[in-house]
Amino acid sequence: MQVYKSRRKIFIIMAAAAVLLTALAGAAYYVRENYTIHTVYVEGNVHYTEEEIREIVMEGPLGDNSLYLSMKYKNRGIEGVPFVDVMDVSILAPDTIKITVYEKAVIGYIQYLDSYMYFDKDGYVVECSSVRTMGIPQITGLVFDHLVVGEALPVENPEVFENILNVTKLLKKYELLSDKIYFHNSGEVTLYFGNVKVALGNEPARLEDKLMLLPEFLPNLAEKSGTLQMQKYDEDTGKYTFQPE
Repeated sequence: MQVYKSRRKIFIIMAAAAVLLTALAGAAYYVRENYTIHTVYVEGNVHYTEEEIREIVMEGPLGDNSLYLSMKYKNRGIEGVPFVDVMDVSILAPDTIKITVYEKAVIGYIQYLDSYMYFDKDGYVVECSSVRTMGIPQITGLVFDHLVVGEALPVENPEVFENILNVTKLLKKYELLSDKIYFHNSGEVTLYFGNVKVALGNEPARLEDKLMLLPEFLPNLAEKSGTLQMQKYDEDTGKYTFQPE
């Protein structure tokens, strides 16, 4: 009788375990079939393509499962990605997620030894990279004796960063892509577009008036090499002068 009860108990335990395993397998199958991601929306990205963002977020064997991602990134974003402050993952539907990218406010870079040092509007070095990112201008003319990632560039006049921000904002506004911007310690600014230099002089109040003309001027100078002298408006000729090299 005792043997019968023991066998019956073992049978019940095995049956319960089988039911549990079947339920778990069914649940896993249901989650796999219904929460596999088919649609991904990415917004806010500039320095990374949508494909690169998807690869960062959806890494690993369960990276295509929205339920897993919702638990993995609940109440925390993705950090430690160059040029990105944080990335948030929102679950819009069982098979749909949205990745929102919040990038660091990089306004320029300086070339230091073999690296590109990117800094923000306050002059803080936010990234050091061996790769140049297109769309961010090289800033020259700044004088410093050392630099540390996470700290501000130790320039003599920190107000230069406000000038850099003003220039880069206007370049973006008028869809101008400058390769390099030179800031002289006298306050003069020179832009570089390939073989063409644009000398803007030191007239902050007239900076936008000058830059808004460049989308019209630059196409006519595309095959030339020299300096567009926009330091002062030539009242006699009624135009700015281009000095070929």
